[in-house]
Amino acid sequence: MQFKLGDFVRFVDENIEGYITRIIDKDTIGVTDSNDFEIPVQATKVTLVHGEIPDNDVVSNRPAVVVPEAQFIKEGIYLCLITDQHSSSVAHFHLVNESSFQLLASLTTEKGDHYKGEFAAIVPAHSTKKIYSAQLGDIQIWPKFKLEILFHTPANVEPKDAIIYHERIKGKDLSVAKEEIALLKQKGWLIRLDAAEALIDADKLKESFFKAR
Repeated sequence: MQFKLGDFVRFVDENIEGYITRIIDKDTIGVTDSNDFEIPVQATKVTLVHGEIPDNDVVSNRPAVVVPEAQFIKEGIYLCLITDQHSSSVAHFHLVNESSFQLLASLTTEKGDHYKGEFAAIVPAHSTKKIYSAQLGDIQIWPKFKLEILFHTPANVEPKDAIIYHERIKGKDLSVAKEEIALLKQKGWLIRLDAAEALIDADKLKESFFKAR
């Protein structure tokens, strides 16, 4: 099936258009029309409406701009979840790169003993890429994410260690308030992927130990 959640499609035999809001099985999809009514239909009975440009399908061949070391931003890598602008039942996962590094990212999903490569691409500095979509109501059965990220820059900056994020998103991850995501111009849930480890103050640790006694 060449369709994915969020695609805008038109029925072949009827005057109906809408957004794909559910992948029912390998042959059937759910399309929500302008009246917010979800219609099950065979994938062969709809066509993709041209002119609707999917997120992140614009590719630039311009060379990466080398950022001076003094202005280089080394942190700010997030996994972001936002709801679809046309259907709040569809969730889109974006990799948000607020740093000056280029990211080489790969996402594989794991469900039971089944694995599927979902995304592999370069995420330029100060940009986002949509890497996965799912039904928001199916959060209990979302697959486990195996997300791996490498850092790259032509600048004279030491690259950071790779990020290995092998986690399953749970309901509690979405129990916090949404935050404004400047690069997406939209509110969503953020999971920090490059959070620095807390530094241990030896003196304070020693002091607390003696107080405890």
